[in-house]
Amino acid sequence: MFKGKIDINLDFMKINSPSLIGVDISSSSVKMVELSKVGKGRGGFRVERYVIEPLAANTVQDGNILDLESVGESIHQGWKRLGSKCKNIALALPASDVITKKIIVPAGQREEDLEFQVENEASQYIPFALDEVNLDFQVLKPLPKNPNEVEVLIAASRKEKVEDRVAAALVAGLKTIIMDVEPYAAQAAYELINDQLPDGGDNQIVALVDIGATVMKTNVLHDGESVYMRDQPFGGDQLTQEIHNQFNLSLEDSERAKRNGSLPENYKTDVLSPFCETLAIEVMRAIQFFYTSTQYTEINYILIAGGCAAIPGLEDIISARTQVSTLVVNPFLNMDLSSRIIPRQINSDAPSLLIACGLAMRGFDPS
Repeated sequence: MFKGKIDINLDFMKINSPSLIGVDISSSSVKMVELSKVGKGRGGFRVERYVIEPLAANTVQDGNILDLESVGESIHQGWKRLGSKCKNIALALPASDVITKKIIVPAGQREEDLEFQVENEASQYIPFALDEVNLDFQVLKPLPKNPNEVEVLIAASRKEKVEDRVAAALVAGLKTIIMDVEPYAAQAAYELINDQLPDGGDNQIVALVDIGATVMKTNVLHDGESVYMRDQPFGGDQLTQEIHNQFNLSLEDSERAKRNGSLPENYKTDVLSPFCETLAIEVMRAIQFFYTSTQYTEINYILIAGGCAAIPGLEDIISARTQVSTLVVNPFLNMDLSSRIIPRQINSDAPSLLIACGLAMRGFDPS
């Protein structure tokens, strides 16, 4: 767990905490998802509630909370709209705020011995004094060729990055139980999605591309384990800016019109289509960086998430540009839905709820 003044967990792989709400704080909104367990296995969930609460402009930038009170109020408003009695939540830090490293250690160590070894290892690569960071580690798995050794994931973040998110939750009257990292939360939800791929995604290389308002985050998975991550400064805000330029609307009206579809007939041909082509080029660029940075030479599938993934036909444009089969993610596809959920609406919102869904899953033991 993160060790510091704030008593919270940062468990990446363990899923043994009490029932909680997954809360994803992005640059444009707060997404909340509450699940319940209705059966065994990875698909035995029901969506009880979810909500997407807009954030005021410039309250969160590059993953940093700039206006704590405003973000806390948005979280509170979202929680009220959610209609849940649960006040325990799981949050996540952007990958850019967390230093991670995998190490190999002898199996069967006592907890205190493992903690000592992790701290020694962490001091070698963390560019801050250890008393300035929250440090966590998680034993992942034994080595296939040597069961006497195990792989351990170490994670560290500056204390203020963790404390800002916990403080925003406190403003909202909520208690942070788990502090995760966004790509790990997305990977938890990916376990629900890979069943939609041939052979359950076994022996497949899958690029999970989350296209948000300001950043496109690429996480390439091999057999469900991350082998490459990269962030690119591109997202839906560029589309909003183009609407602003083309139709002489304020940025706020441009964003509103983009969401409710109240734009002139030439919007699709003059603005949306060029944006989608540019986005597809950015995805292709991310894939090329992956090829040149790793030993891999092939990607079997591209899964797109984030708010931009809901653009009709975007997956076809990306597939044509990259020559890779492309799907829009929906972690709720095989879940039951409570009577509160409108199926058509959650299908539209699902790509932007991937991280919040993964965080909500942290409240359950998958066994």
